Amino acid sequence: MMNNIIIGKYVPGSSLIHRMDPRAKLILIFAFVFIVFIANNFLTYALLGVFTLFVVLMTKLPLRFLIRGLRPVLWIILFTFFLHLIVTKEGEVLIDLRFMKIYEEGLKQGIYISLRFLYLILITTILTLTTTPIEITDGMESLLGPFGKLGLPVHELALMMSISLRFIPTLMEETDKILKAQMARGVDFTGGPVKDRFKAVVPLLVPLFISAFKRAEELATAMEARGYNGGEGRTKLRQLKWGILDTSLLALLVILGVALLYLRT
Repeated sequence: MMNNIIIGKYVPGSSLIHRMDPRAKLILIFAFVFIVFIANNFLTYALLGVFTLFVVLMTKLPLRFLIRGLRPVLWIILFTFFLHLIVTKEGEVLIDLRFMKIYEEGLKQGIYISLRFLYLILITTILTLTTTPIEITDGMESLLGPFGKLGLPVHELALMMSISLRFIPTLMEETDKILKAQMARGVDFTGGPVKDRFKAVVPLLVPLFISAFKRAEELATAMEARGYNGGEGRTKLRQLKWGILDTSLLALLVILGVALLYLRT
């Protein structure tokens, strides 16, 4: 299952989203994070869903591939839904059971918050699926450029964030290998008391940390062997170009934000 996680992976393609300027993608994601919190009723969440589906279809990535890759994250969404279903006790009682009551507002908030999580995860995942690590680094460095005059190490910060994103699938694959190796030795991660399950996690975490430090050391050695010494004096082979597509999609996002404010209750 961990090999199916798509967060942090890059899928080559020639779609409109692939060809967008990475700066526009980053601005789109940061703006969408704020806009998604404006929605508070059925119509506004429906508009957000239409916009999210529109962006997903523009990537030309199979929906089945996206759903399968986000399957491990869906457990968090389901947990959030049931948490609101149980905790929120406002409105009319819809279902009255012996051990719990389900209220109208609890069901409504559970659906809304779950949709909010789903939209955010989809939009942010599209960034790594359609943008190479180099493009993400260049985009972040360009957007954070003005802060470099204040002494902020812009290039190093952008590179660090880009490498962190790329390490997610690598660590997931490493975790899957170690998990299968421990299960082949007879370690049970699913059965038994909770105390025994926590003890079984230790043989998983120790080699995982060792592998992570080893990969980080190999990356540092490779960068040093290639003469990397920071962003000072470095030139770029590919220059970022802002196009009409970037402006159009951001304008569409602004229109969406205005519409959500108008339809907000």
